[in-house]
Amino acid sequence: MKAKPRTLGRIALAVAATAVVNVHAASHREAPLMAQDPTADLTDVYAFVSYDADNVARSAQDRRATLIMNVIPGQNPSDGPNYFNFADDVVYRLGVDNDRDGRAEDVVYEFRFSSENRGLATPLQYVALGPITALDGPGSEGLTRRQSYTVTEIRGGKRYPLFAGRKLFAVPSNVGPLTMPNYEGLAAQGIYSGGTCADGTAGVRVFAGQRAETFAIDLGAAFDTLNFRRNLPLLTVAEDADDTRNPFGVNRFSGANVNSIAIEVPASCLTSDHQPVANAQAANAQIGVYASTSRQKVRVLRTQGDAVETGPWVQVSRLANPLVNELIINTPSKDYWNTQAPAQEAQFENFYRTPILAVAMELRFGVPVPATPRTDLLSVLLKYPGQALAGTQCGKPCADLLRLNLGVPPTPADSQRRLGPFAHDAAGTATPDAAGWPNGRRPNDDVTDIAIRVVGGANYIAGQAGDGVNGVLDAPGAKTSDGIPITVNGIAKIFPFLPTPHDGRNSRSANCDEFGANPCN
Repeated sequence: MKAKPRTLGRIALAVAATAVVNVHAASHREAPLMAQDPTADLTDVYAFVSYDADNVARSAQDRRATLIMNVIPGQNPSDGPNYFNFADDVVYRLGVDNDRDGRAEDVVYEFRFSSENRGLATPLQYVALGPITALDGPGSEGLTRRQSYTVTEIRGGKRYPLFAGRKLFAVPSNVGPLTMPNYEGLAAQGIYSGGTCADGTAGVRVFAGQRAETFAIDLGAAFDTLNFRRNLPLLTVAEDADDTRNPFGVNRFSGANVNSIAIEVPASCLTSDHQPVANAQAANAQIGVYASTSRQKVRVLRTQGDAVETGPWVQVSRLANPLVNELIINTPSKDYWNTQAPAQEAQFENFYRTPILAVAMELRFGVPVPATPRTDLLSVLLKYPGQALAGTQCGKPCADLLRLNLGVPPTPADSQRRLGPFAHDAAGTATPDAAGWPNGRRPNDDVTDIAIRVVGGANYIAGQAGDGVNGVLDAPGAKTSDGIPITVNGIAKIFPFLPTPHDGRNSRSANCDEFGANPCN
């Protein structure tokens, strides 16, 4: 029986929230142990064909792809004096599978950080001495604690430094306009170009530093015993089509920042044959991507107030498709799941065949969801297009990877649709965006609404089920030195494709009635 729209709307968000409450939902703190280790806690992973104007204008064979990993969730921009740094004792990796076997070890990009104390002895991490207008040399004196990093490509068991002989600096947190009067100009200095892939292909650029968070969800309403902002938490067709406003939800990550590592490479650096990708049907077009963080096995705390790490490296966090560990994997298995390689996903496939989110829908509300076993979720999340299942089992290969077709043209930022395959106009006419998740993932894809609909099935797709948060609408409206806007409707138009972070001085968090505006009802 098909649910009526009114009932469907309530169920869509209530069920999503129920799953959230029970399984450490999409607050970026999905696993119990990782919630205690923010510098290694992967929040989001993105893989897409770059959509800046230069890459959109390139021919298909010359296009580049961007891979991004984010860590340190939910940063309050004002939290000093120790702001947000990457960890020197964590290995950050982006792994690529380019032969469709599920093993994301064909190409690996590894990032290692090193911190230094410099300048005046001060209790503050950043000081307005000058003020701070550079990452190195004159104008950088106020960076009393600074991070540099290396980028290494691992291919065929060999390690290749991509920026040999150059010192790369991470962009510091956006403290405020006195300390950093032109933050975006400072951040632009942290975009390093001119890197060369292991096969000799030039055109690599990287960035590491703070950016504004683009993941969006009404998490507060979900945790307040399903206390949503509207009696009918169901988007109308017109509301669902509008990516420029949040019809009724309150974004938990509004005003929050995150630490990002981004690398852009020519597509031929990622393919199995080292050749460009001619089109979406090309044999070398499909790749799979995931991110991981690792720590050494033994950590010894010393009386001097520091620690020593020894022993082999152990993966402590991994991420590919969004919301898998939050909404698919049950709580007792979450931290173990983080330690496993993507190609070992078959041991968790029962969670996909009978997802907890769908089970909660059926048990609590009596609304039909697709019958189990959910082979559709196995195909969408764990297989490449065209790979067959083994009956109702995943079979081999079986891997949780972001699968990206490098031959699908990028959608310019001004034309992107947050709902990807479910996008439509205000009249309900389908306007799918093939460059969005589950074809890779872009920073502003609305994975929350898409996931609710995919797991809920036909009723939820037809009813435009969602949380009332359609996107990131408060991204700072920064511009380049040439006066070109960096963001449009919260979507960053240029590398590293995440908006300018909110600054600590002008950041403000307000409770619902704090200023008499009562914005939360």
